[in-house]
Amino acid sequence: MKHIVVLMDGAADTPVSELGGKTPLEAANKPNIDRLASLGEMGMVKTVPDNLQPASDVANLAVFGYDPQKYYTGRSPLEAVSMGVELLPTDTAFRTNLVTLSDEPNYADKTMIDYGADEIPTDEAHILIDAVNKALKTDEYEFFGGTSYRHLLVWHNKDGKFKFTPPHDISDKKITDYLPDNKTLLSLMERSYDVLKDHPLNLDRVKRGLRPANSIWIWGDGKRPMLDSYASKFNLKGAVISAVDLIKGIGKCAGLDIINVEGATGNINTNFGGKGEAAVKALRGGADFIYVHLEAPDEAGHRHEIDNKVRSIELIDEKIVAPIIKAMDEDGEAYKILIMPDHPTPLATRTHSREPIPYLVFDSANAAAEPKQTSYTEANAKKTGIFIPNGYTIIEKIL
Repeated sequence: MKHIVVLMDGAADTPVSELGGKTPLEAANKPNIDRLASLGEMGMVKTVPDNLQPASDVANLAVFGYDPQKYYTGRSPLEAVSMGVELLPTDTAFRTNLVTLSDEPNYADKTMIDYGADEIPTDEAHILIDAVNKALKTDEYEFFGGTSYRHLLVWHNKDGKFKFTPPHDISDKKITDYLPDNKTLLSLMERSYDVLKDHPLNLDRVKRGLRPANSIWIWGDGKRPMLDSYASKFNLKGAVISAVDLIKGIGKCAGLDIINVEGATGNINTNFGGKGEAAVKALRGGADFIYVHLEAPDEAGHRHEIDNKVRSIELIDEKIVAPIIKAMDEDGEAYKILIMPDHPTPLATRTHSREPIPYLVFDSANAAAEPKQTSYTEANAKKTGIFIPNGYTIIEKIL
């Protein structure tokens, strides 16, 4: 028996007027997913506890089967694991975005133009983060390069509670009311602007019609995570496929293999086909469990890219779900597949929300004898009346 999760990050939404009052899941042409829905089980699941933020770290921990109330220690430590950065128990890690701010003289008066600096490519981002680290590193704190705009700050021998706002929550807003409450971290952000605003790479980016990554934005603090391995928890050997360090970090902490796919970007231009091929290869190569994470619907939601959100769901259906089920059927391999978002990222608000999200489970050994006239949507999942209040138990549907 093979166990498969296809995680469509942020795919759940609310009706969109530009889509004729449909949600992206309703508007998307996704015949393979809809076929599984007609033969399997749909319902709603709450992945984010009321006392935690509706973030991908919390929600994906739950989908993996880890109770966020017990295991959640922050976003950035999970990313640190993926990046190979060893954290001591006394260290605090922080997510550090490269962002584009407007050019007002006073830092606090600036506006968040782009939380990802035009999704700056990783090679260029590392040049800028290295410049920040060279200018600002001390014995207390240092910076590490991640993927695209997503990077890391480690503050050694530091504990405390911090007040942060994720940069993707304040797109096109003045940053005055959203700055960190810690003077040291705010100073690092302000000083980073002086380092980056006239950096030759940023000047070149402007000449190329791209937004400059002219500041860091610090948020997402946490301590070193400790997760039970999948081998001890479920007696399974498996792998994770994702473009983002957060999901890779959860996978590493869970003792799962990390499969890196060339051209995986975390947006609509990611190598969907390569991810699908990698999933099939892993399943045929002995993996009992595979977690395929697709960031593209979430990025489209944050950027209010309506067509891209719909298209990303269609590509997941065509390039991920179709080849996986085709391979399993060809091999005569029994399998269970869970398809779901981690949280909604509504186009209307451009940020995450904590509402329950629709899930789909298909068991090849116990498929319905006759297909139901239904498709995988938020409304149809809700109509079933099935509701799972604790998201970390959803994995039991396939394990």
